[in-house]
Amino acid sequence: MPKEHRPRHGSMGFSPRKRSESPIPHFSHWPDIDGGPKVQGFAGYKAGMTHAMVVDYRPTSTTSGQEVQVPVTVVEVPPMKVAAIRLYRLTHEGLKSVAEVWAAKLDDDLRRVFPIPKDYDADEAWKKVDPTQVDEIRLVTYTQPTLVTGVPKKKPELMENRVGGGTVEQRLEYARGLLGKEISVTEFCREGSMIDVAAITKGKGWQGHHTRWGTKLLSHKNSKHRRNIGTLGNFQPGYVRPTVPQGGQFGYHQRTEYNKRVLKVGEKGEEITPNGGFLNYGLVRNSYILLHGSIPGPTKRLIRLRDAARGGYVKLEKSPELTYVSRESKQGA
Repeated sequence: MPKEHRPRHGSMGFSPRKRSESPIPHFSHWPDIDGGPKVQGFAGYKAGMTHAMVVDYRPTSTTSGQEVQVPVTVVEVPPMKVAAIRLYRLTHEGLKSVAEVWAAKLDDDLRRVFPIPKDYDADEAWKKVDPTQVDEIRLVTYTQPTLVTGVPKKKPELMENRVGGGTVEQRLEYARGLLGKEISVTEFCREGSMIDVAAITKGKGWQGHHTRWGTKLLSHKNSKHRRNIGTLGNFQPGYVRPTVPQGGQFGYHQRTEYNKRVLKVGEKGEEITPNGGFLNYGLVRNSYILLHGSIPGPTKRLIRLRDAARGGYVKLEKSPELTYVSRESKQGA
């Protein structure tokens, strides 16, 4: 007799499946990189999807070197601003903040996030910085949603982005030069780069067992209901185990997708905006990046970007060759 085996439906690695605590996704890991110092993260807003014709850059693909049609996602990436520099020391308990220096002048919109101090002496804060006690440097950056007409909000999103590459002294000097200034997406990535994408997925509210976990429908001759699960578990122990698939919150979870190829980095949004604008978004008016494939979240959702943390991809010597990007209207698509 063959061995009976049926893997469980759904992954327990994502449990508990509850709503994300914040609309701003977070990264718990930053990869080490070679070369000079650079900012390793950025953020933008999802505008929508279209399709493009590109010369297949994957060397092991059966269509390598040929023109193929691929789905692409447009992310609008207006410049971010650096509000502060936060310095960490690596201890046996992990990273501990040892100092932080804020910019002398901050935008008034940041008052929507936290109270801005009136009298702050940045020079005095720099005197307290001891480079010998610093192992990690991060920039406290914030978005500028007022530049994006597709996102009806004024409150900036505040987040940390790591500065990697080079020595600690080089990173500290690099970060000090950016304090209080704008940074563009070109300082983070280029065409052909591989990045990771994190976002909060589209929320779908309360859903039942079948939709939430993908369980099998019961027999059509089952009593009363087909979309139930077969059993809640054993009689003992006297409680329902968390491994039993049940209904509950579905969507609005943070998800990270790895190894997304940047096909294009552009500054003029009108060259990528379809006729009539993107559905539920409108026109792209700032810099943008074109990513190969889809990413989590609905339109207008904040998207965080990071240098690729995993390997397993081919580093391109030149930018991908785009021959056509569809700008046909998405109305009624």
